[in-house]
Amino acid sequence: MKVAVRTLCEFAARRGDLDFRYTPAPSSEEGIAGHQLVQSRRGYGYQSEYLLTGECLGLELSGRADLYNPHKGLLEEIKTHRGDLSRIRDHQRALHRAQLRAYGALLCRQEDRRKITLSLVYYDTGRDRESPVTETATADELWQELETLCRAYRHWAEQEEHHREQRDQRLGEIRFPFADFRTGQRQLAETVYRNAVRSRTLLLEAPTGLGKTLGTLFPALMAMPAGGQDRLFYLTCRNTTRQLAIDGMNALRAAQPEPEHWSLRTLELVSKDDACEHPGKACHGDSCPLAKGFFDRLPDARAEAAQVREPLTRERLATIAAGHELCPYFLAQEMARWSDVVVADVNRLFDQSALLHALVNQNQWRASVLVDEAHNLVDRARGMYSVRLDQQRLLRVKKTAPKSLKAPLNRVARTWQDVGREQEAAGTEPVFLESLPNRLPAALQGLVSALTDYLADNPPDLALQELLFESVAFLKLADQFGDHSLCEFHRPGRGRASVTIQNLIPADFLRERFTAADSVLLFSATLTPGVYHRDLLGLPDDSRFTSLPSPFDAGQLQVRFTPDISTRKPDREASLADIADLIARQFRARSGHYLAFFSSFQYMRQVSEALANRAPDLPQRSQHPGMSHEQRADFLAGFRQPEPAVAFAVLGGVFSEGIDLPGDQLIGAFVATLGLPPFDPWHEVLKTRLDARFATGYDYTYRIPGLQKVAQAAGRVIRTPEDKGVIWLIDDRFLQPANRSLLPGWWFDPSSD
Repeated sequence: MKVAVRTLCEFAARRGDLDFRYTPAPSSEEGIAGHQLVQSRRGYGYQSEYLLTGECLGLELSGRADLYNPHKGLLEEIKTHRGDLSRIRDHQRALHRAQLRAYGALLCRQEDRRKITLSLVYYDTGRDRESPVTETATADELWQELETLCRAYRHWAEQEEHHREQRDQRLGEIRFPFADFRTGQRQLAETVYRNAVRSRTLLLEAPTGLGKTLGTLFPALMAMPAGGQDRLFYLTCRNTTRQLAIDGMNALRAAQPEPEHWSLRTLELVSKDDACEHPGKACHGDSCPLAKGFFDRLPDARAEAAQVREPLTRERLATIAAGHELCPYFLAQEMARWSDVVVADVNRLFDQSALLHALVNQNQWRASVLVDEAHNLVDRARGMYSVRLDQQRLLRVKKTAPKSLKAPLNRVARTWQDVGREQEAAGTEPVFLESLPNRLPAALQGLVSALTDYLADNPPDLALQELLFESVAFLKLADQFGDHSLCEFHRPGRGRASVTIQNLIPADFLRERFTAADSVLLFSATLTPGVYHRDLLGLPDDSRFTSLPSPFDAGQLQVRFTPDISTRKPDREASLADIADLIARQFRARSGHYLAFFSSFQYMRQVSEALANRAPDLPQRSQHPGMSHEQRADFLAGFRQPEPAVAFAVLGGVFSEGIDLPGDQLIGAFVATLGLPPFDPWHEVLKTRLDARFATGYDYTYRIPGLQKVAQAAGRVIRTPEDKGVIWLIDDRFLQPANRSLLPGWWFDPSSD
């Protein structure tokens, strides 16, 4: 049984409270750079990343020590941090020491040494300062400690090995939950299976109606034993899609012989806000009762969760955690180490502090990754690597801040004033900076240190926490600022300035995430052209793109064009009457439920008012900004009413994708926009950057994102093989070949070309 030393120690050496007090940590890039800097200083006789292996109580252990000097008999382990060393909690220090001493045991056995000097080197990346903690130990005492850890882990490891054998056996015989595949679903499943077992990366355009959830989960699970894959991650961009994946796993389990003995662990990872039982308390034992003694009670909770055959949903984990008086959110984090399938939001693999990416690297897992609704990933990833810093938040906090924080807050406030004076010529218009404001990161670093000290020793303060998190997030991205991102300064009024780091090209951050995965499948109904997603997401050069045939045909859908109507901004006023008359004619020709999409709320309201004036008898309702969950539900409920109506909505909003309206719930759509983003200064900078990187600035900035929104919105009309409907594409530009080529091919009868 193979196990990494770090995994062994995290399992067997952690004790006491959960403690996540506010300790600023270096970014992964800073940590790597810090390790390399310390290693480079050691000079002759030192060996870096020294491989250590050995067997203890039947466990094959391995790890890499940061530094080893055989002449001095010195083994060093580097741990990077920021700020006051005393902020590193006792449970973290104990874990660090256990890891170093385990390395020492392996080294003594491997090199036949009787004793070794061990040095735990804490390196402050901000101050460029080393703080070594050094001790000498004998080979015998180190090996005894290692045996104690291995003894605690061995029973679990044997259980895990048996679990893996059972899992792979059951997955090799897995049954599809229905007697037959849907039309096109078998081809989908075969494509997914081949991609997984060949350890490839595939962009798969799979049209609506194929049954994508089961059509991807089933073959990906079947491929795990054949491909030797350790984990399967099903990642989504929306909570509703995550629930569909959980439902799919339940359906698969129920279809197997003896489902009560289903040996596959499935975990649903939810956000901390959704899982936390005490949102007003800090995550440490002095504040939250569920953090007190967390690691002492964790083994029993972990053992219970590992025996559950149903998916470990938020509700099920909360019940287990309550029985052991543990935090359910951090119990889920622990179970991510031991679950075969993890269903989670895309940020759990792709954002700056992604748990799943860290576990893949730590355990050298061969992970199969499925990304549902992958057309959203470019925008989601841009958001993960963007941050906004607000002057107004700082000034509000400054008014009521404790005395100990006044000086660092004043320094940042003065820096804001300096930045404002430097950009005074811009007035109230946004301005794009070539680099970050010089003095802002240094001032923020001092503030972060002061806030961290204060919050570590005082009760939680929401305003200070938010300022701290905002500042830390800004500093992390400031350290990695480059041509993949843009810095924007905006001051709409006195004391209301903001500095935003906006990511433009997420590929530079995501590339290593995709490289670390064993196989990757990104799927959606709208991924044309594949090269757009490959470039912007940083997929490997040998990534492939495949588009599967739709189960629907052009006979189900009438696609109508309007060569005489323009929805360009200067032409919108003149288009109102024509669009209103078109909607009225279509409604009277075939009464039913329709959706009408527009580029903005203003344009939508103007056409709605024109329709009300020209056809007052025609029933209609409209989306409005900031609708609550109940209001959105009421809007959708209107489609299930017998009375027909036209529903007005904004393209790219909550009603343009992710809703299912089969049959007579929706018989037509009007799309009065190409969905192009605004031609504003920000998008023009984006176009310039993308042109410089990929030589396709206009298409990557405007045309492709716009037409994807159109295809998603219009795709609401045909949801089953029995549906029939009409789509009106209202703008003369839809007839241009460059635009029409980006629309789904099955919409059009080839014989009509």
